[in-house]
Amino acid sequence: MSEGVEWALHSCVNLAWSGPDRAVSAARLAAWHALPPAYLNKQLQALARAGILTSTPGPRGGFRLARPLAAISLMDVVAAVEGPDEAFRCAEIRQQGPGGGAPDGAGAGAGAGVGDAAADAADCAIAHAMIRAELAWRRALAAQNLDEIRQQAERQAPRAPERLRAWLAAQ
Repeated sequence: MSEGVEWALHSCVNLAWSGPDRAVSAARLAAWHALPPAYLNKQLQALARAGILTSTPGPRGGFRLARPLAAISLMDVVAAVEGPDEAFRCAEIRQQGPGGGAPDGAGAGAGAGVGDAAADAADCAIAHAMIRAELAWRRALAAQNLDEIRQQAERQAPRAPERLRAWLAAQ
């Protein structure tokens, strides 16, 4: 997973702390954590395309949350930044090299031949394990929302929202 996911998650919490009526530019959000503004802007634009943020152009423009943190899951942010594709893609290397083809006994009597990649992939123990792990990971991310993250962050650093608002107001 790219560091852009971490940056996007922090930016969402920071936008919540900045206040509902305040648009914050990508440059200001980036400066708060000493991040490269252009790269953070790409992550924020991805969040806007996904409907997580809204973007207002112009010198007084910036980004705002499009919906409450409680309505944004960690998976929403990951999918917006990383895309919806699976993390693991079975390349069927079992079919390559001198050991290529169906393993001994695989597909026997089921009509699955050596060239039947779909049937072979369905029988791949590694692909099955990786698919199960990714599904569990995605479900765990979907089950946690950004408001829960905000609350935990505030327990760990109770003055963080106040510090951010003061810093934004001073600029």
